[in-house]
Amino acid sequence: MSGRQGSALSSVRLPSLGHCSDQNGPGSILKSSNNLLGQNGVGSATNSQLLLSKKKLPLLAAIKPYNQEAERERFFQSNFMYNPQFAYRCQPEPDVLKKYSTPNARYLDQAIHIMNTALKRYGTYEEFERRTGGRLLSKAEIHTFAREYLKKERLEDKVFINLSEDLVSRGSMTRVKGRPTLNVRVDNVREHWMDGLLRHEVGTHYIRSLNNRYQSWNSWKKRQEMELGPVNPTEEGLASLHSVIFRKDPCLWRSALLYYVTFKAAFMSFVDLFEDLGRFVSDPFVKWDYCLRVKRGLTDTGQPGAFCKDQVYLSGALQILKHREFIDFHALTKLGKISFKDIERLRDVGDLENTRVPNFMVNIENYRNKLEKIVKANGLDDYELEKM
Repeated sequence: MSGRQGSALSSVRLPSLGHCSDQNGPGSILKSSNNLLGQNGVGSATNSQLLLSKKKLPLLAAIKPYNQEAERERFFQSNFMYNPQFAYRCQPEPDVLKKYSTPNARYLDQAIHIMNTALKRYGTYEEFERRTGGRLLSKAEIHTFAREYLKKERLEDKVFINLSEDLVSRGSMTRVKGRPTLNVRVDNVREHWMDGLLRHEVGTHYIRSLNNRYQSWNSWKKRQEMELGPVNPTEEGLASLHSVIFRKDPCLWRSALLYYVTFKAAFMSFVDLFEDLGRFVSDPFVKWDYCLRVKRGLTDTGQPGAFCKDQVYLSGALQILKHREFIDFHALTKLGKISFKDIERLRDVGDLENTRVPNFMVNIENYRNKLEKIVKANGLDDYELEKM
C-alpha cells in the first residue's frame, strides 16, 4: 500500500503464515472462499478469481483447521478425552507461529478477577449470557441489525455483509474481491450483544482503517521510518471496550476468558484445557470454541502450546482504561491505525479534517462516562489499574 489510495484494510492484515501446498489442489483451497461468498446469497466466485493454491494465505486463514468439524465430532464422541489432530491447507511456517507462541501472565490475575466478579453476580456464565445477552437472533435478524448499523454510519453502500457458519471468530472485517466485507458467524448471536459486535468490527476496525488511508504513515515502510509503535494492543483493546461499552452490564468477560485460556493452553493439552475451563464455563460447545481458538495452528493438540494473539484484547483494554483520562479518543480514531502512545507526536502532522469518528463516539462526555462504568462493572479501580 502506498499513498492515499491504499487499501483501507491493508494495515490490519496479519503476516502470512505459509504457502498452500500444490498437492491439495485449488479446489481444497477454494472451499472456504466459495462458502464465504455463498452464505449471503451472493454468487460464488470463479476459480480464476480465487485461485489461492500457490499464494500465501493471511495468518488467520492459514491456521484454520480444515478438519475442525470432524475433529469436534470425534472429541465429543470420546466424552472429551480425545486430543484433536488438526490439519491445514497450508504448511505453517515455524517462525511466524513462534512469534505468537509465548503467553503473557501480566494480566492473569485481573482476568480471573473480572470473571469471578461476573460469577458473583450471575452464578454461572450461562446465566450471565442469558440475562445480559438477550434472545438468540435469526439469520435474517442478524442481517437487519448489520444493515441498519451500516446505514447509521453511512456505510451501507461500502461494506458488504457476509453471514457464515464457517468462522472461528464471531466476526471479522476482510476484503472479498476487493470489497470491504463484514463477516458474522450466525450461531449464538444474541440481541443485546449484536450492536457491540458491529461497534467492534465496523465502528472500530473499519473506521480506523478508513481514517488511516489519509495519513502519511499509511504504509508499513513509512511506519518503520517514523518508528511508530505497534497497532496492537491498542487496536483490539479499543475494539473490546467498544464491544461492551453500551451494555447494561459492560463485563469484559470474553476478553478476560480469552486471556486466561490462552495462557493455560500454552502449558496444557486440549483435553486438560477443556476440563480446566469448567471453572468458568459449563456449556461444552462454548468450551470447544475457546479451546479451538487458542489451539489453532497446532497439529497435535495433545501437546502444550497456544496461539497467543488473543491476549491483546484484555491487555489493550486494561491499558486504555488505565490511561483513559489522558487519551484523546477522537484523535486516536481519526489518526488511524496508531497506538494511543503515539497520539501526541502525530496530532500536528496528521490529517484530522477528512477523517471521522463513529456515531457512538460523537458525544465524548457520554463516551467517557461509559468507560467509567466499565471500570466499576469489572471490579476495577484506579489504584488497581495503576499497579498494572
